Amino acid sequence: MNRGSTLFLKITLFIIGLPVLILCLTVLPKIGLEALGNIQNQDSIGYLFLAILIIMYLSAIPYFSALFQAFRLLRFIDLGEAFSELSVASLKKIKQYALIISGLYLAALPLLYLVAENDDAPGLILIGFIIMTASLVIAIFAAVLHRLLRQAIEIKSENDLTV
Repeated sequence: MNRGSTLFLKITLFIIGLPVLILCLTVLPKIGLEALGNIQNQDSIGYLFLAILIIMYLSAIPYFSALFQAFRLLRFIDLGEAFSELSVASLKKIKQYALIISGLYLAALPLLYLVAENDDAPGLILIGFIIMTASLVIAIFAAVLHRLLRQAIEIKSENDLTV
């Protein structure tokens, strides 16, 4: 594979990570301050906001870890090591991180429902469901690629033995 396409994908990984980083540094702290203000005013919705905020920050950890593993995978492709155990390990980690994100947002759905019910904002549930479903699709895709890559490595090693 030529380096131009992997360079494009590496830049895309940075572009994908940038909005989440900006969200974590600007928008989520404002939500946290609002949640603390609601808690001080004896409003129980503040605890829901705080729980959702914690889940969102927790999901950022596997998100950026998965982006790092994708970057590593692209580096292995550049080095000609696409069919290696390191690539298989990266795909497995991406799958695990995507499942963690999906599980976190699955746990957040009841909280999002309560906040949406209180604020009359049903779109919140849809946003949580979309994030959960997208993470699940990525996990399934990574699992399929993991299995295909593992089979390709086995075929390659069998061919190396026969030569």
